[in-house]
Order: sequence, then C-alpha cells, then structure tokens
Amino acid sequence: MNIAERFGASVRRLRFLLGLSQEELAERANLHRTYIAGIEGGARNLTLKSIDKLARALQVSVATLLLNSNHLGEILLVEDNQDDVDLTLQAFRKAKITNPIQVAGDGAEALEYLFCTGRFAERRIEDRPYLVLLDLDLPKIAGMEVLRRIKADERTKSIPVAILTVSQDEQKLDECHRSGAHTYIVKPVDFQGLSQATRRLNLSWALLEPSETTPRDGCANSPG
Repeated sequence: MNIAERFGASVRRLRFLLGLSQEELAERANLHRTYIAGIEGGARNLTLKSIDKLARALQVSVATLLLNSNHLGEILLVEDNQDDVDLTLQAFRKAKITNPIQVAGDGAEALEYLFCTGRFAERRIEDRPYLVLLDLDLPKIAGMEVLRRIKADERTKSIPVAILTVSQDEQKLDECHRSGAHTYIVKPVDFQGLSQATRRLNLSWALLEPSETTPRDGCANSPG
C-alpha cells in the first residue's frame, strides 16, 4: 500500500468512526464528494489545503491524520453479505478500532488480495493484513479453502485468522482450529463479540503496526 492509499484508508477509517457518509464529509470539508471518493481510493493528488480541510472535518489534527495513515495495521474482512459487513463495521466503530479495513466479497477476491494477483497485482506481498476476519460460507472459493491456503503459504501463514460463523458448531470450529484459525466470532458481529475476540487474540499487537525493532512474524505467537 503506497502513501496515497494509506492516507485514503486513514480518511475512510476516521470517517467511519464518526459515522459520516462521503457526502457528509465532503460538506464538512467543503470538498466535492467525488474528490473524497478519489482520496479514499488512493487515486487523488493531495494538497496541504485539502489535508487541512479534511483534518478539521474529521475533528483531528493534521499530524494525527498523517500519523494514522502510517502506523495502523490493516484488517481484511472477507464477507459476502452486505448487512453483515455493515454490522461488523459498526462494531469496530463502537470498539474504537480505527484500523483500515479492506472488504473482500468472496473467497477468490480474498486470495487475490492476499497474494497480490489479479486485480490486486500491484500490491506488495509485504503489505499483508495484520488480521483476517473470514466468513466460511463464501461464493467462488469457500472460506475453509481460503483458510487452508493462507496457512499453507510461508508468506501468509503468520496472519491471525478469526472465523465468522453463524453457529458454534464444535465439529466445524475444531476443523478450523486444526487448519490454523486462531479464534471465532459468532455473527452478526457486535461490540461484545468483537471485544471477546480482541482479548482472545491479544489484538493490541495486531491493530498497531509493530515498531521497526519488532519482527512482524514474531507477532503471530502472541494470541492465547
């Protein structure tokens, strides 16, 4: 993820936290909605004036806006049901978790994103997410197969995976655990379920990018 994409993710993350639509943020910042969309997509050139307007509209300092774009780990949410996506994002806002969130609508898109192929060929494999929230019932490629591929590859096996499930089927959850999943969250995702998973995963390391002296791969041993 380049600087423009990181900045766009920071703007989107803070907008979600305030519960603002792109139109509402555009009105607050006195900018066009299409310009906001372009910034969040990492496709717009930024000026100091527009950065200042966005910071004021998002109720943060310019320094905070810029720092947030560099230091928070990304979360990949793999979910095909838009209602569940919306509820999960609401739970993150309520939990004050403001990391950039990338949504993949099916298993094939998730694997393309993780392994930088297809439409995500320009991504760097080093910019892997720090957490994957994975639904099992996905179109194109099932969630279980996505999990197996994540854990079978040296480049991605250290990424913590939390399974999103509608029921606590012990047999299925045991299979997920054997395949490398770290924990599960019962859908629909709410504040309580997310908070419990946060404790189980020790998400303080996952949600804040490690310092240069902390190896990324070493973090995978943290969850209890």
